[in-house]
Amino acid sequence: MATTVRRTVLTLPAGPLGPENPLPALRPLDETHVVDERDRAALPRDMARQIGFQPLSTVLPARILDGYGRERTPTALDAIVIENDRLRATVLPGLGGRVHSLHHKPTGRELLYRNPVLQPADFALNGAWFSGGIEWNIGATGHTALSCAPLHAARVPAPDGGEMVRLWEWERLRDLPFQVDLWLPEDSDFLHVGVRIRNPHEHAAPVYWWSNIAVPEGERTRVLAPADEAWHFGYERTLTRVPVPVSGSVDRTYPLRGEFPADYFYEVPDGARRWIASLDEDGHGLVQTSTDLLRGRKLFLWGSGPGGRRWQEWLTEPGTVGYAEIQAGLARTQLEHVPLEPGAEFSWLESYGPLSADPLTVHGEDWAAARAETEQRLAEVLPRADVEAAHAAWRPFADTEPGESLATGSGWGALEVRRGKYELPGTPFADSTLGEQQQPWLELLDQGTFPEPRRAVPPGPSMVSPHWRDMLETAPAEPLTEYHLGVAQWHAGDRAQAVRSWERGLVLAPSRWPLLRCLAVAAEEGRQRDRAADLYGEAFDDLCAERRDEDQAWTAAAAALGREALEALLTAGRPAAARSVWAALPPAIRQRGRFRLLEARLLIAEDDRAAARAVFDEGFEVEDLREGAQILDEVWAGITDEPLPDRYNFRMRPER
Repeated sequence: MATTVRRTVLTLPAGPLGPENPLPALRPLDETHVVDERDRAALPRDMARQIGFQPLSTVLPARILDGYGRERTPTALDAIVIENDRLRATVLPGLGGRVHSLHHKPTGRELLYRNPVLQPADFALNGAWFSGGIEWNIGATGHTALSCAPLHAARVPAPDGGEMVRLWEWERLRDLPFQVDLWLPEDSDFLHVGVRIRNPHEHAAPVYWWSNIAVPEGERTRVLAPADEAWHFGYERTLTRVPVPVSGSVDRTYPLRGEFPADYFYEVPDGARRWIASLDEDGHGLVQTSTDLLRGRKLFLWGSGPGGRRWQEWLTEPGTVGYAEIQAGLARTQLEHVPLEPGAEFSWLESYGPLSADPLTVHGEDWAAARAETEQRLAEVLPRADVEAAHAAWRPFADTEPGESLATGSGWGALEVRRGKYELPGTPFADSTLGEQQQPWLELLDQGTFPEPRRAVPPGPSMVSPHWRDMLETAPAEPLTEYHLGVAQWHAGDRAQAVRSWERGLVLAPSRWPLLRCLAVAAEEGRQRDRAADLYGEAFDDLCAERRDEDQAWTAAAAALGREALEALLTAGRPAAARSVWAALPPAIRQRGRFRLLEARLLIAEDDRAAARAVFDEGFEVEDLREGAQILDEVWAGITDEPLPDRYNFRMRPER
């Protein structure tokens, strides 16, 4: 059959994503992949330089997604199917363009780990993320802020005369447009993926990209890559160079042989072909290869220990097969960001498909022979020259204007194109995509004023890049303008000026709590615990006077501000004030897992450890438990010296 592109609906048990958190993300980025500065001196010079190149301080202007739940119900998801007589790829444009499934028809094998559920968890830079399939990570170290966001999608002519699917969006953390073209040639066993990132600005931009491929793990599943060394990251803020495959007497190329979660960034030699494969006990599995620009390759494993197993259950269905991740990126490690010069672009081509190799050699003790066998089989089914030729064939089509629309992303790209008058052939950001969140900023752009709301509502998203900050500085100094200006100044590192803007806004603000909350965060970051507690208490009281509990936006605001206020008051040693905030929260919010944990902390502060223990014994689930978080261990240790119950054990590193 000729390659076809069609829309369909995929139904999965899914946890609700919930509303955005309306509080601007002023706090430092909560990312586990960090190397202590004193350890960078031992790293290769180019690696150390790229680790230190413009790391993110916050996830602004993105909003935090932490309102999701764990009660899954059958949910219809828009999907796009790209199919020929050999391969069928299913893509979810509304969820970051994730490739949910890659099915090889002749063998009937699913090449990816296809998650049977859609369960959001706190792994993305801005919160909600889910496991499985192939995800396109752009922005900064970590899972993209677009993990659960819609992308634009459309049909585009393919280089072989057929059709391909284009996905594109404006990545807001780095202010860059990007596109992903999915091309499945007729009669091909390999899905080609052309990627392009453009820098339309007059300054160099830090770029991060890792294609993350979930593959089924098994006792005899082995991950192979063309390397004899790797950089090991074990969630203890260090990068260590280790041999491949055996490190610490354990063959780390088998994901289940390690105990704790770990990253292995392979040191692929210059000039070597870029590839990574996951092959089962019979030598069958998936291979990913690319043109040379995508230099990095990585294995992430959850390991066989109780913490890793608990995370696997958390992210999917208990009793189902687990997964590992094989990845490909622009740099050697995920801690690095690569400079993209003004007006320049990065483009490369990736290929995904089935691979079969001799199992005795693949699983033999001779690592060099196992690698050579895998690479030879790859060369037979997809020569390196063919990947280069496919990239060259695709590149002229990257500028082709899309045809039939298959999905619609956000309006942020249209706003930026309108402001900057950018010419971006192949990735149109139409004015028709401008929506409610962009309207105030459109008025600022066209009229020079930021509109005040007609009724009391939580503020909309802030814009923080220099050109928007300049416009806010010259706009009339209304309270909401001062609020957004302060957020932009805070993002730029001008914290004293941000505080002044928020204090000016307070003078005439009809709604004071958004400004008070910003000032509370500033006090916290300045280690003024008592002042922060005072401001949080005042902000929460002001919100309670305005809120309407039947309104989703107000419920999200009450939950977000109530949580921050409780944490600040407990940190300041004010359990009585924290109890007052707790009592003022809507009952439905108090029943959420995150708030049950806060209740236990409050009870400990009130010296009622028996009641705190009862909260744990009754059972709760912290829906937005952060990857690498130790909070459950810490609170449990404040109650008892007993071992942490298995249901609360999410440890990603050994106990110290």
